[in-house]
Amino acid sequence: MTRQLIGFAIISIVWCGGFGDSVVLWAGDAIPISQSADYFPDTVGNRWQYRGQITEGPLQTIDHKFFTNISTVTGTKALKGVTVTVFHDTNPGNHGPSDSFYRRDVVGIVYYGSDPGTPLEKQIIPYQIVRFPMMVPSSFQQFDRTGLDFGTDINQDGTDEKVDVRGWTSLVGHESVTAPAGTFQDAIKVEARMTMLIHLSGGDHTASGTDVMTAWFAKGVGLVKYVERQELAAVKEDRGVVTEITEELEEYIIKPSHESLSRLDPPSGNLASGHPRTRN
Repeated sequence: MTRQLIGFAIISIVWCGGFGDSVVLWAGDAIPISQSADYFPDTVGNRWQYRGQITEGPLQTIDHKFFTNISTVTGTKALKGVTVTVFHDTNPGNHGPSDSFYRRDVVGIVYYGSDPGTPLEKQIIPYQIVRFPMMVPSSFQQFDRTGLDFGTDINQDGTDEKVDVRGWTSLVGHESVTAPAGTFQDAIKVEARMTMLIHLSGGDHTASGTDVMTAWFAKGVGLVKYVERQELAAVKEDRGVVTEITEELEEYIIKPSHESLSRLDPPSGNLASGHPRTRN
């Protein structure tokens, strides 16, 4: 899925994580960010080109790969009874082409999935990825589901595993970020964390891991850089897998905002589906 809006929609739901990590729900005074939607431009014709790198392998074996990803806002479509914005990525995370779907309104941005999407992702969407106005610092839980179909037979016994999955996103603060496209002052730093606990069929064993993404968004530009670390704990005799992915902005074209597909529409009827307290 695209990393343009909140890269962890921000996270492609393909890895897994345990529940040993706790989430920090920010307390105390938080500062509102004016014109929050300007950090996520979605005008038709917007284009971002990223330089990517992947480091992956079992804990003792590391492989380096390089790739390019171009993300473009291509239009809108009707999905689940609402109008969503379509982002097309040529090679996000070096996984090949995909389309991702988002709806932006006065209360934030909701992620409606991707095409192609994973079986697990389809059971979780839609869910909210940004709340307006953004507050720094702040944090909220995106989803908390148990007993889902993982869509993969990890232990190869002929039965797909079940999985418990949780996701959070946190706005950490403002800082400068540098990419090949330049240095962007006062970018918003966002961290997304997903954890899963996979229940292996045919026994009491579980597999665990984490997926953590840190992303920087510049006002009027969008995503400048993200760093994602995925960890899958060992299953049976294997040694586990660690993957680190980085994408950095090389060049971009941003169209005038009056052409934006998302003109801060009223909240959709399905918005509650993306709220962690009311999701199915």
